Amino acid sequence: MNPTIQLFKSESFFQNNLKLFVNRCSEDFMVPFHAHEFVEYSYVAEGKGFHHIGDDIIPVHKGMLFVIPVGVPHVFRPATANVSEHPLIIYNCLFNSELIHTLSIIIQEQEIRNHLTDLEKNRVPYVSITDYSQRMEELMVKLYRESAVPGIGSSTILYTLVSQLVVTTYRQIHQATCKEKENATDMEHILHYLDQHVNERIRLSELVSISGWSERHIGRMFVTHTGRTFGAYLQHLRIQKSCELLKNSQHKVSLIAELVGYRDVDSFYAVFKRITGETPQSYRRNFRTEPLN
Repeated sequence: MNPTIQLFKSESFFQNNLKLFVNRCSEDFMVPFHAHEFVEYSYVAEGKGFHHIGDDIIPVHKGMLFVIPVGVPHVFRPATANVSEHPLIIYNCLFNSELIHTLSIIIQEQEIRNHLTDLEKNRVPYVSITDYSQRMEELMVKLYRESAVPGIGSSTILYTLVSQLVVTTYRQIHQATCKEKENATDMEHILHYLDQHVNERIRLSELVSISGWSERHIGRMFVTHTGRTFGAYLQHLRIQKSCELLKNSQHKVSLIAELVGYRDVDSFYAVFKRITGETPQSYRRNFRTEPLN
């Protein structure tokens, strides 16, 4: 353990047989950067601030929930030192391996039980999701109230609520993962379409037709999956194709420009020089004079 990271031990939090600790706190600058021997679900109930977790610093706001595995260091910080007027309020639900064993009996799906075990063994990264439905906030509030004022049957209620929190959270994580895979597949289809139609004048509106996405969403997907905007990606694809033609054909540069989608040869020259650092003729000449290995 890094000496600058304080370890929070289970015995400091689990004083009862439930092996569960729930609180509602206003974050400050006093709590140290820490890891812990238990799993933590943290829900941002009010305010804004930052979550320092692992090597990341994440701006946080109401409705964000973090699932933090055993051993992952983190700390919340409010956005301002004036915490009395601008507090950052967090609900925390902590449970250790003993409760994970109990939950694994209650929860029927092996996939979710495996998820809990992965959190316990620190085999997965932390998770950050947004509670758009406010379902998780509702569960956190119920957990806090039942834990603060226990009564007959509280153990059963608390275990049920924790199970619901784990399942509801995992369901959203699973849906996001499936959506991400679906988006990746659809994005591959778009990239293949561009590759096959690089000689045509391609507009975003065409990609809207073949994908069903909005132009704005397509733009975001290009940046996410390629690291470039749609326009920049298309330019680089066309220059890449032109380089292949310059190396492997005897076509004139003007024809190559047309074959990769440029109607204006001057524009082709300018983009080619900007991306490769040389003219098409120089590129072809340099490639053909390279010695064979």
